[in-house]
Amino acid sequence: MVATAAPHVIAIETPGLGDRGYVVHDGVHALVIDPQRDTDRVERVLVEHGLQLTHVAETHVHNDYVNGGYQLARKLNAQYIVPGDVDLAYLGEANVAAVADGDTFVVGDLGVQVLHTPGHTPHHVSYAVSRDGAPGAVFTGGSLLYGTVGRPDLVSPDLTVKQAHDQWHSAHRLVEALDGDTGIFPTHGFGSFCSSIQTEGRQTSLGEERSINPALTEPEDAFVGKLLSGLDVFPAYYAHMGPANAAGPSEIDLSLPALADPAELRRRIAVGEWVVDLRSREVFTAGHVPGALNFDLDGAFINYLGWMIPWSAPVTLLGATTEQVAAAQRELVRIGIDRPAAHAVGGVDAWIEQGQSPSTIRRVTFADLRKEWASNPAAVVIDTRQIREWEGGHVDGAVFIAFYDVLDRMSEIPRDRPVFVYCGSGYRASAVSSLLQRHGFDNVIHVDDSFGNAAAAGLPIVAETTPDREPGWTWIASRACARSYEEQTDRADHTP
Repeated sequence: MVATAAPHVIAIETPGLGDRGYVVHDGVHALVIDPQRDTDRVERVLVEHGLQLTHVAETHVHNDYVNGGYQLARKLNAQYIVPGDVDLAYLGEANVAAVADGDTFVVGDLGVQVLHTPGHTPHHVSYAVSRDGAPGAVFTGGSLLYGTVGRPDLVSPDLTVKQAHDQWHSAHRLVEALDGDTGIFPTHGFGSFCSSIQTEGRQTSLGEERSINPALTEPEDAFVGKLLSGLDVFPAYYAHMGPANAAGPSEIDLSLPALADPAELRRRIAVGEWVVDLRSREVFTAGHVPGALNFDLDGAFINYLGWMIPWSAPVTLLGATTEQVAAAQRELVRIGIDRPAAHAVGGVDAWIEQGQSPSTIRRVTFADLRKEWASNPAAVVIDTRQIREWEGGHVDGAVFIAFYDVLDRMSEIPRDRPVFVYCGSGYRASAVSSLLQRHGFDNVIHVDDSFGNAAAAGLPIVAETTPDREPGWTWIASRACARSYEEQTDRADHTP
């Protein structure tokens, strides 16, 4: 083994949540950073590479998923490294060590330095890993990401502006403290709502970031202003992630839940439970269990299901195969929905009782919408995207009801006329259409089309601020911030 070789880094990706965890090793000894809750994936990597796990480290108390580090460290008898200055229920346990800025520890031939990098959370730390002093890798969690930083508004509205400034200082601290050839490995930024903007890429260095990352190229106040003005709402289920991680997540059970027959599915729907059809929206709209909700497993399934579901509502999963159900179940435990109530596999004919007819939802394009709306101007057109999408351009005359607000705002939607629902691609519109149909809207039409086709179809597109948001108004300093926290928390605790 070459003494000055850089540490080996293996990324473990979770595309549904837009996050990455990492296994860092010297060929024998391993450190795991920010693992997801389904740690069997990590254990397979350790076995495949013949590695001994000595440490598991968290960069911060995560807000977008329930972590797997606590249970992984206990199971494999590893040291569990957590940031200091944060209240964690398990701090007194023998294998748990809280670290602070400047602390160091050793993983085989690897040296690890702790750097306090607040901004995403006040207690956030990064881990610089090297061998024999040569430039190595820094694991930046939700601090410095590829071309951006983690969002600063997830802990408290009162801290948001300060944390935005902290992100700027933490980015500069990293490039000043470490060699420019040091590779950066963030946890967020690949679709995670913890990122201030979405990024792509597999690896970059501090030197590269110095020339492209706004936190490093722009003056502090200019950077903070742009960061704050660019933030949108975040998923309601985030309200539950931090407390779960601070308490010490429990072990998970990925065995399939009980099978539900057609009578059981009908009963669960009748009492207000969520029966979720994982099939594609094309298949779902052609025929589905009356009252079922469509969240295609191949899309951003867990973000949108977790965002829209009343938090304590039991979930039953319908999939074409047991593999599809198992994959959905794995996604659910990552955000703390530990056990589905039941499941069923096959297709709609196997899921409905004899004599019961499947429900359908009509699918149209934006070109169809233009023609049908022109012949029936009383029809309602709902834009169910997020606020910044709406403000960037929407169909003139559409009503803005974001997908995450539909349950609370159904009373505003007329039931005596056609209701067209569109989003950016058709995914969220399918979920919303099925939710409206579930709640008695008999003439819901799903606009299953890319929003980019709306103008080409002849629909006028306008850009304007939302009614509760003034021009130049900053998301963080507004009453919408209260909705992001108090109201979203209330909704997350609501039961049907």
